[in-house]
Amino acid sequence: METNNQNLKFFIVDDDRFCASVYEQYLKNHNYEDITYFSNGEECLDELHQKPDIIFLDHNMEDMNGFEVLKKIKRYDPNIYVIMVSAQENIDTAVNALKYGAFDYLVKDANVCEKMTETIQKILQIKEEMSGNQLKGFRKFFSILF
Repeated sequence: METNNQNLKFFIVDDDRFCASVYEQYLKNHNYEDITYFSNGEECLDELHQKPDIIFLDHNMEDMNGFEVLKKIKRYDPNIYVIMVSAQENIDTAVNALKYGAFDYLVKDANVCEKMTETIQKILQIKEEMSGNQLKGFRKFFSILF
């Protein structure tokens, strides 16, 4: 079962290099090693073949807004967990982020890094449950087919 941190691959997409390096350092302090930084959505989309598990995606970027990037990530692979991070505490933005397939919506505030690790823990729990249920799921699927 993939519960250890090292197996998770992160993308951080934020045109604010300072914010991104704070997140990166925080994740590294929590023993997450595989982290790639992108300063814009386009670069991130070009690298989705690297199969990230979790993408921290800034909502408000110059080149392409976070929603556009989010929709394209989800179209490419609906199983990638995308966590939208925004400077604005805006309920509409949060609702839309979830509607377009974000796993969570975090506001950039003093606790944003703690919230990131909490969200990662939730994702790890889901992944663990899914890997436990996968065999049952496959059996069910095949019994329908045959």
